[in-house]
Amino acid sequence: MQKLYYGAAYYPELWPEAVIAEDMRYMQKAGINCVRMGEFAWAAMEPHEGEISLDFFVAIINRLHAAGIGTVFCTPTPTPPIWLSHGHPERMYTDNRGYPMAHGARQHVCTNNPYLRERGRLIVEACARAVGRLPGVIGWQTDNEFKCHVGECCCAECVRQWHEWLEARYGTVARLNDAWGTAVWSEAYERFDQVPAPMATTMGHNAALQTMYRLFHREKIAEFQREQVAIIRRHSDAPITHNSNRNFLLDNELLLRDLDFASFDNYPDCDHWQEMLLDYDLWRNGKAGRPFWVMETSPAHNGGLWGYHKPHRTGYLVAEAVAAYASGAEGFSHWLWRQQRAGVEQNHGAVLSAWGTPTVGYAGVLGVSAARALLEPVLLNSAPAQREVAMTYSDRARAYFITEPYDVGQYIPLARRWFDVLLAAGLPRDLLFEGAALDGYKLLTTPFVPYLSPEYLARARAFVEAGGLWIAGPLTGGRTGEHTVPTDAALGALEGLAGVETLYTYPLTNTGALGVAFGQAAPLTGWAATFLPTGAAAMGVLEGGVTPGLAFITEHQVGKGKLVLLGALPEGEDGAALLAAMFRHYAAEAGVAPALETSSGTIALPRTDDTGLFWVVVNMDGWGGTAALPAPAVDLLNREQFPAGTLELAAYGWRAIRMV
Repeated sequence: MQKLYYGAAYYPELWPEAVIAEDMRYMQKAGINCVRMGEFAWAAMEPHEGEISLDFFVAIINRLHAAGIGTVFCTPTPTPPIWLSHGHPERMYTDNRGYPMAHGARQHVCTNNPYLRERGRLIVEACARAVGRLPGVIGWQTDNEFKCHVGECCCAECVRQWHEWLEARYGTVARLNDAWGTAVWSEAYERFDQVPAPMATTMGHNAALQTMYRLFHREKIAEFQREQVAIIRRHSDAPITHNSNRNFLLDNELLLRDLDFASFDNYPDCDHWQEMLLDYDLWRNGKAGRPFWVMETSPAHNGGLWGYHKPHRTGYLVAEAVAAYASGAEGFSHWLWRQQRAGVEQNHGAVLSAWGTPTVGYAGVLGVSAARALLEPVLLNSAPAQREVAMTYSDRARAYFITEPYDVGQYIPLARRWFDVLLAAGLPRDLLFEGAALDGYKLLTTPFVPYLSPEYLARARAFVEAGGLWIAGPLTGGRTGEHTVPTDAALGALEGLAGVETLYTYPLTNTGALGVAFGQAAPLTGWAATFLPTGAAAMGVLEGGVTPGLAFITEHQVGKGKLVLLGALPEGEDGAALLAAMFRHYAAEAGVAPALETSSGTIALPRTDDTGLFWVVVNMDGWGGTAALPAPAVDLLNREQFPAGTLELAAYGWRAIRMV
C-alpha cells in the first residue's frame, strides 16, 4: 500500500458547477482523498444512442486530482438509459412468473441480453479510452452491486443460454437425466431445449434444476464482468474491483478471479458491528496479497423511501474505520458524499446535506480522517498477521440452502452465527472462499457446505494429513454436486475419511434431543446425521430424542492431524456455549497461539512488522472495554507506556500496542 484512502461516492452529474466547487472544498477540509463515480451515469454519458461523451467526467477527474483527490471510476452498466429499455420488454429482467420489469431504479435490464451486452461493451470502451490513462484514476469498479435487486432472470434469452449451458455441462440429455434423477415424477427430458427455467410451479422444481439454474446465472454474471475487465485492461493499468456484498445472488469467488482487489459494501447500524468484522475477515482474503476496500458504508445511517436505520452513536464510525484499516483495508468509503435531492434514497445518510451543510455524520467523518492520518505510518509498514484459524465461506453452499434450507434457515445467518461463536471464543480467524490455500492454518472449520467438491476434499485432507485439525459440519457433505443425495454413504467421501458410519439422517428439531459434549449440554436442531464410530472416537453424544446414545461429534486421526465431524447444530445460548467449548478445546489441541484477551465487545486485531507482532485494540460496542496485557506495552502512536495487567479503553476507544 502507498497510502490509506478515505472517500465517498460522488455524483457530480447531478449538481451544478457552484455545488461541485463547494463539494471539492469540503472534501479537502474533511480529509477525503478519493471518490468513486460513474456507476449510475450511463444516461449522462450517452443521452441518446450512439452519442457518447466523457468530457464532463474527464474534467471532474482532473480537477479532483489537482485537489489531491483520486478517483475510482465505475462502468455505468447498472443503469441502462431509457432509449435502451423503452419498448423492448425482451431486454428486461423477467421474474419466475414471466413478468418483465419496467424501466426505473436499476438492474432492470437482463445482463444476458445480447443488445445490452453490445451497448455495454461500447460504453465501457468509451469510458476506458477517455479516462483510463488519467493520473487521477486510482482504480476501476465494474458495474455496481451485481444482483443486488434481482434474482435469476427467466427471460427467453436466459432460457436459451441455459440450454446451451446444460449441453456444455452434461453433453447428452441422458447424462442430465441420470445426474438429476428426473425419473422422479416423470420429469425426464428428451432434449435440452425442453428443460424449463424454474418458473412458478406447484410444489417446486427438482432440487438439481433449481440449484443448477442458480449456478448458471452466477457464471453468466461473471462472464458479463469478464467482458468489461478485458476492455478496461486494454486502456488502463489501474487495478479493478467490483463492489460486492455477501447478500447478493453471486459467486464472489468466481467474480474475484478476474479482479485485482476485493471490495464490498455493508450498512449495519452500530448495534450490529459484528457484521462488519465478518466482512473484514472475509474480504481480506478475497485476493491474496492485496488489501481490500470498504467501498460503501454510511457515515450515519442507511435509508430509503421504505425506511431507515437509526444513526450510529457518537464515536462508532471511527471505531468501525479503525477496525477496517487494522484488518487490512486500503480504502474506507461512504455512500454518499452529498445527500440525494431526488430518487428513492433521499433520506440516506450522507456527509453533506442536499443544501450543502454538514450532516449528523460529519463529526464522525472528521474523526475518521484524524484516525487515518495517525494510523497510516504504522499500518503502511506492517500487515495483518497470519491467523491460525480458518472458516470456509461458500457462495455455492448458499445456493444449495436457497433450494433446501434444512429446517435451520438460510446460509448467511447461519454463517454469521458460526462467526459470532468464533469471535466470542477469542480466536482471530480468516474466512476463506472454497478455493483458498490452507497454508499457515492450524484449525479449519467447514460448516454448512452440503457439497464438498473433490478439489476441496483433497485440499482439506492434505491439510489434516500434514498435521492440521479439521472440524467438518454440520450439514456438510450430505449432497452431491448436482444437489442429490449420495448413494454410497450419507456424507459421501467425507464419511469414510472421518472413520464413522452414518446410521441415520433425520430432522432433530423439537424432538427433545440434547447434545452433550465438552462439559456442555444443548438442544440440537435441523437436519442431522448421527454416527456409529468405526475408527473414530465419540466426543459428543445424543441424550433423549429418537436416537439416544448415538454420536453427533466424532474425532478421527488422519495422518499427523485430526478430522472432527459434527453431525447436528447446537441451538440457542447453550448451543453457542457448546460450540465455543469445542472450538477452544480443538484450538488448544492444534496449538493455536493465544490471542490478546479482551472483554466482550472489544477486539484485538494482530499485525506484524519488522519488529514483530503488535495489536490494534478497538472497543466496538460503545460500552468501553479492557485488554489483558501479558507484559508491559507501548502505544505505537503516542509512545505512552503501560504496565502488564488491565488496559482500559473508553467507549469506542482504540490503541495500537506492542508488548515490550
